[in-house]
Amino acid sequence: MKIFLIGFMGCGKTRMGKNLSAKINRPFIDLDTLIESTQHKTVPEIFAELGENGFREIERDLLQNSAIADDAIISTGGGAPCFFDNMDWMNANGLTIFIDPPVKVLADRLINAKTERPLIKGKSFDELVLFIENKLKERRPFYEKAQISLHGVNLTPEILLEELENKDIKLV
Repeated sequence: MKIFLIGFMGCGKTRMGKNLSAKINRPFIDLDTLIESTQHKTVPEIFAELGENGFREIERDLLQNSAIADDAIISTGGGAPCFFDNMDWMNANGLTIFIDPPVKVLADRLINAKTERPLIKGKSFDELVLFIENKLKERRPFYEKAQISLHGVNLTPEILLEELENKDIKLV
């Protein structure tokens, strides 16, 4: 079963995915990294050349049509669940897990991130908090379709595995 980690940028999908992958010995795929390797361009370059719509089409195609192993842990981009039928497709083709830290934690992580993110480039901390709050209002209905939701900070694979065990979902 594929495991899809979803949530806003900076929520910890990649960190959780890598740590969970090591813990349960499954392959890990970061969807943005897969996009960059297949397109031979960075995500910011793709946004600059094709706009968000062009990026989202590439994202959907790779998510739904690439040969991702059935036992893979996939970290999606923050917007991936919110476009096309991606969320319904992920729910039908695996286990979706929404990682949901508080807004100010997201803003703090993003303002200090080394990775350039096209949607937040040049924003101050206060502008970033407002941006996140507004985007989450749009995205939360999609995120909340996830089969599992993890709320809080410093989430670990152990916390996730305990939550899955409580719901009688076995990964190992």
